[in-house]
Amino acid sequence: MQKSRVCIIGCGNPLMGNDGAGISVMHLFDGRLPGVDAIDGGTGGFGLIPLMEGYEQVVIVDAMVGIGDRIGEVRTFEVPPSWDIPVYALHDIGIGEVVTLARELGYAGEIVTVGIEVGEIQAFSRDIDPEVVEGIQIAEQKILTILREWTGDQESRS
Repeated sequence: MQKSRVCIIGCGNPLMGNDGAGISVMHLFDGRLPGVDAIDGGTGGFGLIPLMEGYEQVVIVDAMVGIGDRIGEVRTFEVPPSWDIPVYALHDIGIGEVVTLARELGYAGEIVTVGIEVGEIQAFSRDIDPEVVEGIQIAEQKILTILREWTGDQESRS
């Protein structure tokens, strides 16, 4: 099977409440748009790098802590998130480091990160706070906008 040129990688752990936000967003795109692959990035870290290989454009969407003023806030990073942010990802290495390495190693062309501020993470819970659910919907719309810019495809409006 041939890869598409664009992919959305969702990160997180759906068994840790709000940390499953990135995976939830990724599922919204699974099989939805031709030419766009939706990939479960698991809990992120170094394992994301080979998932990006061969794609021209990549969106990584993840739950983050400390990037916003309120739970559910969504931020888009065209430049990798600074690793100066106290705690911005819940993985072995942060998204910023992964994006930097992937670019340096030539695994993907353009990489955009969409982060959802999730506040507190609850272990062993499938419950996502209502504010984070709202953030998931906002992230979906932001990603559709990014895809329209990348592909020029009006079908991304659906």
